[in-house]
Amino acid sequence: MSHVGVGPRAVMRSVAFLTAGVLAVPALAGCTSEDPVGKPLAAQDVAAATRASVSDGGTLRWAVDSVPDTLNTFQSDADATTTRVAQAVLPSMYRMDENGSPVRNPDYLESAEVVDTEPKQVVVYKLNQQAVWSDGREIGAADFAAQWRALSGKDSAYWTARNAGYDRIEKIERGANDLEVKVTFSRPYADWKALFSPLYPKDVMGTPDAFNDGARRSLKVTAGPFTVKKVDTKADQVVLTGNPRWWGAPAKLDKIVLRAVPRDERVSELVAGKLDLAEIDPETADEVTLAAARRDPATGTPLMGPQGSPAAGAQGRSAAEALRSWAVANGSDEEAAEEEILAREAEAKAARRQKALSGFEVRKSLEPAYTQLALNGSGGPLADERVRRAVARALDREKLAETVLKPLGLPAEPVGSHLALSGQPAYADGSGALGEQNAKEARALLADAGWVRGGPVKKKDGEKAAGAEKDEKDEDKEKKQSEGADDGTYIVGEDDKNAGSKNPDGKNPEDKSDGGTDRESGEKHSSGKNTAQGGAPGAYAPKGTAAPAGSAAAPLAKDGKALTLRFVLPSGPGSETLRTVADRITDMLKEIGIGTEITKVPDESYFKDHVAAGEYDLALYSWPASAFPATDARPIYAKPVPAADGSLNVAQNYTRVGTDQVDQLFDRAMTTLDQKEARDLLRKADSRIWAAAGSIPLYQRPQLTVARKNLANAGAFGFETPVYEDMGFLKKGAQGSRPSAPSTSSPSSSPSS
Repeated sequence: MSHVGVGPRAVMRSVAFLTAGVLAVPALAGCTSEDPVGKPLAAQDVAAATRASVSDGGTLRWAVDSVPDTLNTFQSDADATTTRVAQAVLPSMYRMDENGSPVRNPDYLESAEVVDTEPKQVVVYKLNQQAVWSDGREIGAADFAAQWRALSGKDSAYWTARNAGYDRIEKIERGANDLEVKVTFSRPYADWKALFSPLYPKDVMGTPDAFNDGARRSLKVTAGPFTVKKVDTKADQVVLTGNPRWWGAPAKLDKIVLRAVPRDERVSELVAGKLDLAEIDPETADEVTLAAARRDPATGTPLMGPQGSPAAGAQGRSAAEALRSWAVANGSDEEAAEEEILAREAEAKAARRQKALSGFEVRKSLEPAYTQLALNGSGGPLADERVRRAVARALDREKLAETVLKPLGLPAEPVGSHLALSGQPAYADGSGALGEQNAKEARALLADAGWVRGGPVKKKDGEKAAGAEKDEKDEDKEKKQSEGADDGTYIVGEDDKNAGSKNPDGKNPEDKSDGGTDRESGEKHSSGKNTAQGGAPGAYAPKGTAAPAGSAAAPLAKDGKALTLRFVLPSGPGSETLRTVADRITDMLKEIGIGTEITKVPDESYFKDHVAAGEYDLALYSWPASAFPATDARPIYAKPVPAADGSLNVAQNYTRVGTDQVDQLFDRAMTTLDQKEARDLLRKADSRIWAAAGSIPLYQRPQLTVARKNLANAGAFGFETPVYEDMGFLKKGAQGSRPSAPSTSSPSSSPSS
């Protein structure tokens, strides 16, 4: 998992106990016999259509974020486009359904079952007898065995990003015939369905050289409805074409072109007719929706006003040119005529843009990923669990979810689990282990931790402010700031200006209205308007500025240091909503006396140099949901352990907060083959993660895509794995099925503890 949506199964898994003290953990979720699983909050939106109503042929031009550096999903630099290619061209024994659960893929697998548990767990796969690689060779035990050896972790020559599950396999054998594969495990493994999806041919997995380099820019042997024709780095695209040896339902499309298009350029490419499908930001979604609304749904005839129609634009240009000719001939104001021409040309351009976008529609759902607030517990005030819990209990998670999702017409329901999302079997709301928002109790936790009111204390020479340890770069920033340099860092929440004062944007600091414009796009990112200088609505003061006398929410101090937390955020154009959410969080923390120092950093360094490196107190990033949380979530919440060189091995636990109890619950869930028992163990683990308050799930990320109106079986996929062979363009007169508007109320079967 990553802050931009790269899945946990595509990220490297390298792997200070924080005591709970006398804290009593409330009753743990998952302890009841009732199953609280509900439905996904929003259905997928792909304009579903039968294959009979989809035309044969055509090219789908699909915007992606990047041309992948590797086509091997098991390498550390694999990305979302790597996964997309693998889904289209490689076998997967299991795929995800609309509820985010694994289901057998009949194109490759006739059956798979656990046939023995004693003395060892044994799984027998019976393969589809038609399943062959594109070179004509049958898919079989040799491919399974090669992938196991490459990913088992026993041979360091393979540069693998992960070996979860494969390290539990003892041996792989041919079964009763060529279509059977017998897998024997050395230790019980509940998530065995996660294995061999995708499955690479032995040509890729058979040797370290082939694994490390052979599948980075090409896949010569595939076994899906499509095959990789070329990875074109000059044109920034990956071209997929139909696989002539595909035995399943033939692909409707002739070709899929995955083009790397920056998000801020996608609307221009749509207008130019160079894209058919793209994830977009909310502003583009608004523009597309407006353009579609101004055309007759039955005939496609423009319904725009006289100044907005294409005809008006053309007439405007002619009229403007005539006006200039008349002005020159009669000695009138030619400058005014030129201004009129420019205005008419702009109007015509807008009309042409709107006409082009009217051929598209917005398809929206909720992405199988959630955004969280991470609290770095490795040092500073947040090393104290009471301070972390105070921060968590100051948050109104419902308001934060509404800020992002309500303007989009999507269900604004806070996420209640670290390990699953609503609709998945493991989901249950475990937030009760932490407690509801309560500013009074948050202040009491801070007081118990020794933080008392009194305002910031000016820092003495050589003394560091409260918060995680800073490096020399931070000291350089402070020096520059003292000399008047602007380093993009501000103290927020350490003063309350008089009611009549204004912020740099001209607004009264008491005005916290959001205007209903705060929203997030489907990917890593998001949108929404940020306030002045990148901080929250309110004051912007230099470091050490004391709060005025009589401040209603004076900052807290301890041992001469103000309680100020470093809030690190990405600065790129795709992260506006993260910054907007940070503004809201800053206001909520200010209410209990916690100040925040907001620092915006370049997107390319945000995760690597700050989140992963532990150079932050507070941060916002996203984790995708997994169908196999016992395997995939464990590295995210496992207790960090000392490495041989004395450093702390945190795996993917970038908050550095973990407990032995959570690790033990994950281990037990990973080894039991009783699905109900596994769910109960995972829900208990989630409750303990909530209680430790290292990360606070906020909301499920919105998924916004724009698609050509006649494109079927593609769009906002939600949990479900795309079915690439069914994608295509509708026959004339055919229509795809769209879901009704998502309900913004709680699901009918709401999770409970």
